[in-house]
Amino acid sequence: MTVRRPLKVLFYCNVLIVCLLLGYKAYLNVVLSDFEAEHSSQIETLQARLENRHSFSFAVVGNINNSVGIFERRIIPMLNASGVDFIISAGNAVSGGGEDKYRALHGTLSHLQMPYLLTFGAHEYEEFGSYRFYEHFGPHFFSFRAGQGRFIFLDSTGKTPWRWQILWLKDLLRQGDARHTFVFTGKPLLHGEAPARFTDEEDYLQPAGFRDALLGLLEQYPVDAVFAANLPLFSEQRRGPTRFITSGGAGGLLLNDPASFHHYVQVAVSAQGIDIQLQRLEVGQHPVFKQLESLWFFIYSLFYVGYLNFILLVCGLTVAAIKLYTLAFAERDYYPNFDLDPSPWLDKPLRVAMFTNNYLPFIGGVPISIERLWRGLVAMGNAVLLIAPRYREQPRVEEHVLRVPSILALGEKREFRLANIFLRRIGQAVRDFRPDLIHLHHPFWLGSLGLLLAHRLRVPAIFSYHTRLEHYAHFVPLPGTLFRNLISHALIKRFANKCDAVIVPTYSAEEYLRLIGVKKPVFVQPTGIDYRRFQEVTAEQVARLRAALGIGDEQVLISVSRLSNEKNIDFLIDAIASLRGQTTRPFLVLMIGDGHQRERLLRRIDELNLAGHFRLLGAVPPEDMAIYYRLGQLFLFASKSETQGMVILEAMAAGLPVVAVRSSGIDDVVRQAYNGFKTPENIGQWCARVSQLLEDERLREEMSGHALLVAAEHSIEKFAEGVKEIYGTVLAASRAQQGGRWG
Repeated sequence: MTVRRPLKVLFYCNVLIVCLLLGYKAYLNVVLSDFEAEHSSQIETLQARLENRHSFSFAVVGNINNSVGIFERRIIPMLNASGVDFIISAGNAVSGGGEDKYRALHGTLSHLQMPYLLTFGAHEYEEFGSYRFYEHFGPHFFSFRAGQGRFIFLDSTGKTPWRWQILWLKDLLRQGDARHTFVFTGKPLLHGEAPARFTDEEDYLQPAGFRDALLGLLEQYPVDAVFAANLPLFSEQRRGPTRFITSGGAGGLLLNDPASFHHYVQVAVSAQGIDIQLQRLEVGQHPVFKQLESLWFFIYSLFYVGYLNFILLVCGLTVAAIKLYTLAFAERDYYPNFDLDPSPWLDKPLRVAMFTNNYLPFIGGVPISIERLWRGLVAMGNAVLLIAPRYREQPRVEEHVLRVPSILALGEKREFRLANIFLRRIGQAVRDFRPDLIHLHHPFWLGSLGLLLAHRLRVPAIFSYHTRLEHYAHFVPLPGTLFRNLISHALIKRFANKCDAVIVPTYSAEEYLRLIGVKKPVFVQPTGIDYRRFQEVTAEQVARLRAALGIGDEQVLISVSRLSNEKNIDFLIDAIASLRGQTTRPFLVLMIGDGHQRERLLRRIDELNLAGHFRLLGAVPPEDMAIYYRLGQLFLFASKSETQGMVILEAMAAGLPVVAVRSSGIDDVVRQAYNGFKTPENIGQWCARVSQLLEDERLREEMSGHALLVAAEHSIEKFAEGVKEIYGTVLAASRAQQGGRWG
């Protein structure tokens, strides 16, 4: 409670500051208007004031740098009391060319009781300030007549070509229409007698050609004084009749030594001539107060900041305040809601719409998993509508499947299909089906359409995370590293967080989702297998198949995988080549599955002379797979892209111990030295475990029994019951969010 109260006070202070800033900004927008072409109105006022006058006075200030403590509070009151007719900034009136700095300067100059003019200097040019200077004040170089004097302003920043300025200036000086001429250059022409520390050649007028040309004109034509700023000092020199004055003490950083101090210059013009007086300020500002002034300037400039930037600032403060409040005061319960009761939905038939980017007859882990889930749910009395791509070899009658024609087929055998998600009949079919929830099996394409329909129909969306997308970069027309390291993880995170819940087959998959930032409820539910079918296989069926394949007395090692890059089959082939020289037992590896890498893998097998030890059998109908598994004594697996490795469970249901490369999806199924072995992706270690099981018949039989026990825990019936309970839990959560209304 003692911590809570100060944080709450801090939150309300933030809210109060935001309200005050908004209110003050609203006041400024009503009372103050935007300003543009300020120099034109200032010159008109100045010329009217000096009309028919032979004498006048003005002040020159340099390096104002938006100073509040010195220029606004000290120098402006002195100028207002001095009786000068106008003031001129010799450059660096702002600390930077940002919009906020120009608006702050405009507010400061509004305290003057006489006209003012600005020289376009280095600071005015910074941060694209040249555009703002032109809009708010006027051209970067210009000239005007007032009384008996001509005032000429040059651009020392390089924004305007210097040769053009020299031609223009020469034409002005030739006219000789003024008794007195004053030039303002922004940067000094001459190095002072007391050079400023921490300055270099770039602080003086550049390039050298500009400087030399300008000095040449000043020798030809009469100019009374040349004023500049840009250096934190006061310096005065003469060349012939022309005085060169550097004045940089109106508020910027100074060294407080004999050359660098706060000041301004007062110029009096009369019939007797020109009198230039240095007006020195005795200011010993402590560094702490200097820092406080900088902080005050930041706050002060907020009141003059541009409208859009101000809105952004307010939004930032508001977000920070809300974030602070939620962190400090919002109650959080990071545990699941154990009060959710799924039982009302467990005995009630549910209507489930499923969306998948591939399905039977395409052979793969996802289609087989979906088919088994469909069978289990229907056996429990639920209704399921599957939305899947259309294939040429698909069954003619599928009452539970809505086949969607493809707009594009990818892969050597056109096995990956992009369904036409833009067909209106898909949405209509789902609406007519009236699902209680929508189950999505891919985080894109048809999966995205399913998520959209779930939101429109206001039913829960559940996502099954089947596939490690980062291992499928070779199928994506993007840089592989970019897809693996960023896009794949971001895609899954974004999609999963838009769903109401996520189902994963293993705890390692759940850990992955949490690591990438998935915050929605995650349920671990391993995919089921048809355990009974494997137990119904007879010895006679196995003998017939063995004879048909021409297998002799050698021990059979089974592997099941799609022939694709992500399945790591090259490792398996290399390991078998090594195993051939490490065991005396005759063996034969049967690789079941097909894919776009088949021809390349066949060539590799021939290159390694493995035809007698390694066969690619191609695709096998799902209904015959149990017999093929029962041919073997061991199951071999090298893929690292699985989320569960369903074929491993199927092999265990046939009583096969497993030797697999350690990866996600494998760790949760293969129990080390119990029903198999997991090794690093190291050929030596992997072959040692395979050789051990080939030669130790007692160990192999012991692990075979354990494999059957593990597989029995993953029947289709238990799989469907577990998913149905997840459905019930998600529907209960949806009902609770809707205020108790029955879903």
